[in-house]
Formats: sequence, structure tokens, C-alpha cells
Amino acid sequence: MATKGNSGDNRSRSSMSIVIVAGLCCFFYILGAWQRSGFGKGDSIAVEITRQTDCSILSNLNYETHRGGIDDSEGVGKEFKSCGDRYIDYTPCQDQMRAMTFPRENMNYRERHCPPEEGKLHCLIPAPKGYVTPFRWPQSRDYVPYANAPYKSLTVEKAVQNWIQYEGNVFRFPGGGTQFPHGADAYINELAAVIPMDNGMVRTALDTGCGVASWGAYLFKKNVIAMSFAPRDSHEAQVQFALERGVPAVIGVLGTIKLPYPSRAFDMAHCSRCLIPWGANDGMYMMEVDRVLRPGGYWVLSGPPINWRNNYVAWQRPKEELEEEQRKIEEVAKLLNWEKKYEKGEIAIWRKLTTSEYRRDQDPQLNMCESNNADDVWYQKMELCVTPYPETSDANEDAGGPWKPFPERLNALPFRISSDSVPDVSAETFQEDNKAWKKHVNAYKRTNKLMDTGRYRNIMDMNAGLGSFAAALDSPKLWVMNVMPTIAEKDTLGVIFERGLIGIYHDWCEAFSTYPRTYDLIHANGVFSLYKDKCNAEDILLEMDRILRPEGAVIFRDHMDVLVKVSKLVRGMRWNTKMVDHEDGPLVPEKVLFAVKRYWVAGEDKATTSE
Repeated sequence: MATKGNSGDNRSRSSMSIVIVAGLCCFFYILGAWQRSGFGKGDSIAVEITRQTDCSILSNLNYETHRGGIDDSEGVGKEFKSCGDRYIDYTPCQDQMRAMTFPRENMNYRERHCPPEEGKLHCLIPAPKGYVTPFRWPQSRDYVPYANAPYKSLTVEKAVQNWIQYEGNVFRFPGGGTQFPHGADAYINELAAVIPMDNGMVRTALDTGCGVASWGAYLFKKNVIAMSFAPRDSHEAQVQFALERGVPAVIGVLGTIKLPYPSRAFDMAHCSRCLIPWGANDGMYMMEVDRVLRPGGYWVLSGPPINWRNNYVAWQRPKEELEEEQRKIEEVAKLLNWEKKYEKGEIAIWRKLTTSEYRRDQDPQLNMCESNNADDVWYQKMELCVTPYPETSDANEDAGGPWKPFPERLNALPFRISSDSVPDVSAETFQEDNKAWKKHVNAYKRTNKLMDTGRYRNIMDMNAGLGSFAAALDSPKLWVMNVMPTIAEKDTLGVIFERGLIGIYHDWCEAFSTYPRTYDLIHANGVFSLYKDKCNAEDILLEMDRILRPEGAVIFRDHMDVLVKVSKLVRGMRWNTKMVDHEDGPLVPEKVLFAVKRYWVAGEDKATTSE
């Protein structure tokens, strides 16, 4: 593939400020795609974009009312201004200046600290000058346009570890890491010799302290999806790079509050020299990993202090310190009844036992957590206690139900439903939900013809329910961040993970833990009805604009009166919209609003249109 080109002239957008007419729509969209690919004439990637382009979504988003559409053109309300260049990479709840006012103990200052109401911005976060459309997967795994995240510090700091290299107008990611400088494939294959990744039994993974998420990027080869997290710290833009590559990641840290995931969520957890003090605080961080790890799941620790006897000189750390660190880790692992399955070189692998192998609640050494709800985690302090296994009716029964391989588990009845753990959700409800969302998604694709093309890699469902939207979309071309609103009537995030999908808890009255411009498509089902009396719709829409890429798409599903208000607001945010009836006809009160964010960058007063 081409990695260099004369991109400067091609990024000019001034000629694109045009009122689109139907006959010219496709021409200008292809031209825009060519320009924003970031490469010169004859570039193979631009040619491929041109060949694959289907412009129907853009013609459908003309301001005119089209056949089958609904006239929601009440005009534009207030017009939102740009926040200015200094906010290009603004992360409201992980703002660097605000972080420094909080205690450093236990990484508290790197946790979420959102601005008060009077400190919120009411403007649009601009893209950097020269911003281009990211490459499509799998090319995006290895290449990121420099203009999209123009930060070179990691190319110097991590040069010998092959994290990232700067080549002309792109960053290249060779697939290396601190513990796998010669590539992630060989490292993952070593793990797979112990952990059943090749047969679909291990599907969901948690990568703590992920760097640029090369481990998660290469796990896709084995159809394993990793939720990666790292703090916003001196390793500039590491999570931003991960998302630009098309790899799931959030800004996060193991600090003082619980991780925003349900209990028994992940099949595997991983730390590759992640600098987390696992033996500190009497093993509290290991206890938190234990909470989110499924019975029978695996924990991988590579790097210090594993094999400290042979490495303490290279690590430039006292051997006594490393010996004590490993002793504490082994002690906590034994307390949790994790069985060590492998240790070689700097890699150690433990497996959490199932109920049939070990009755945790009968161990007198353990301080069991007293909370009746191990999934109540939003802003909850981490506890020095061990999460009980789910109750079983038989001594030979595995807690949390037997593991099913992926993709079988995607549509199999989840254990949380079959065991009546989710109120008012039955097997019939689950099947009906699956059927309904397949129908909805098929209707979406009839309007937005780009949904199956690979144009949208990073997708978010803001109110994910049982995860059936993501299940209906399932494809190696994309992944979905399933968000469970903390005010949702039913907490079904555990169900989503049991289906082999990933997600996170979040309150949409606050900013999401990500960088700007990190999602290609956002789905908002009933979000504005849910938050109607909780917070300002304008704030939610501004946050959606912050995390959506230029020319990214949004699908709103809600009552018509709600969507008319939303449409009026987003037109003042430089979005184009089109409302359509429910697929079952105009008598259904629920409607669908399609939107596309226009392209504009820092220093531009006007957004160019892609209608």
C-alpha cells in the first residue's frame, strides 16, 4: 500500500463549499473521499474508495423532503460556534489541567473528574487542520494519518519496542510492544498454546494499560475482541491512536473506583508491563480483575516481576523489591484460588477456577463482598473484598453457566436470562428483541447503504439494551461499543458480555471517556426520551458531536416530537438530517432520524456539506 504522497494540495476543502444538487451528489462525495484519503493522484486507496462509494445515503440526506421522509425542517435553532484550536483533543472528564488538582495517591488524579455545570463548554470541538478519513480495516490496524493525531513523542520514546513509527504523512504500527518488540502474533500464539483462543471459547478480553493497543489489534485475527484502556498521561495520545487504528479502547485506569464493567464480563484479562502495582493495597487491584473475570477465565501477566531472577539487572530494579512484588502477587492469586497454568520467560498465566472446582463462599480466609449487586460500579469505591460466585443448584455446575464458543454464544440464550437474573426478561423476550433489531437494522441499511461497506468501523450504541443491534450488525469489518446508561430501567450489560460482545456503563449527562473524533457511527435508541428529565439534550448532542468523526453518521430512534427538537439542534451543529417513518409505516409513533456530520476543521467558519 502507498504510505507517502503529496497530500497537502489534496486536503484543500475550500472548493467543496457547494450547494449540492442531486445529479452532482455522487461526484462530490467521491471527490471528497479522494481528497480526505490523504494521498495523491493515482493512490490505490483513493481509487478503491472511489470504486466502492455508494452515494445514496448522502442524496437521501438532502434538506429536501424525499419520498417516504417526514418534513422536520423547522429551521435551525441557535448556531453553535467552534471552541477553537486549543480544544482539538479536549477530553472533558480527563482534562489534564483539572487532573493535576486531584490527589496522586492510587492514581486518583487520572480517574474521571468531570467539569461542573458552569465549566461545561457549549461549542463544537474542531478537527485538526488536514484531518482525513481514516483507512479502512484492516489497513487501519497498521497505518494512521499523521494529521489525525499529530503526536510524535511515542515514536522516540518507544522506538526500540516497535510501538509506532513515523513515515512521511502517516504513522505505521509494526505490531510491536514493550513485551513483544518483534510482533504481537508470536506473543499471542504463545498465549494461545495455553488459553483456548482458536476455538471460540475465549472471545472477550480486557487489556489493562494497553499502550497503542497492538495486542487488541492482533487478537482480531483469532476473533477475540479486547476492551483496552489506558490513562491520559505522559504517553501522549495512546488511546487516541488505538481508536484511530479501529481498535476498541477507552481512557481509564485502575485507581480508586471500580472498573465500569459488570461482574463476570471477560473471558481473559491481560497486563503487559502495564505498571499496575498488583501486589499493593493488599491485592485490591487483583480482586477487581477477579470481579470482572468469568469463572474459568484467564489472567495474563507479562513483564516485571515475572522471572525477576533473570531480569532484575535489565529492569534496573532491586531484586529484593521484585521478589517481594512477585511474592505478593502469588499470595493474592492463591487466596483468590487462581491456578497458575504457565510460567515461561516473562509470561505467567493463571486461571480462575469454576464453582464446580472450588466453593469460594466456603473459604474462611476470604473477606467476601457484602453488596448484593456486584454490577453496581458507577463511581463506586473499589473494595478490599472478593466477589462471590453466582449461586448454583448443583455442586458440579459451573458458576455463570457453561461456556459457549463464539459465534454460537451471540444468539444463544445468555445465562443471566435463563437463570432469571434480569427482571422481566425471558427467553421469549430475548428472541423477540433479536428479531426486532434484525428488522430495524435491515431498514437502516436500506437508507444508509454504507453500513455494509466497511466505511463505519468504530460504532457506538448509546442505549444498548440486550445488545441485539450489535448482534444484527456482527461483522469482521466493525465492532460496537455497547453503552449501558446508568439510569436504564434494566441493567443488561452482563447479558451483552455473555453474548460475546463488549460494552461499558456510562451516564450520558457526562462526557464519555474517549478522545474527540473516535466513532464513525453512533446509534441513539430512545436516549433523549430516557434523559428527558435528567439533563440537557443540548449537552448530550454536543458530546455526540465531540466523539463523532467528520462525515460520521448518527441514527436516532425516538418519538417524533423528540426527534424534531433534536433535528433542529443538530442543524445548528453543522449536521445534515433526514427523518423517516418507522419501517412498519407512518402510524407507528416511533420515527428514525438519520444525520451526517459535515466536514470542517480548525480555523474554518463554515462546514462543507456531503449531501
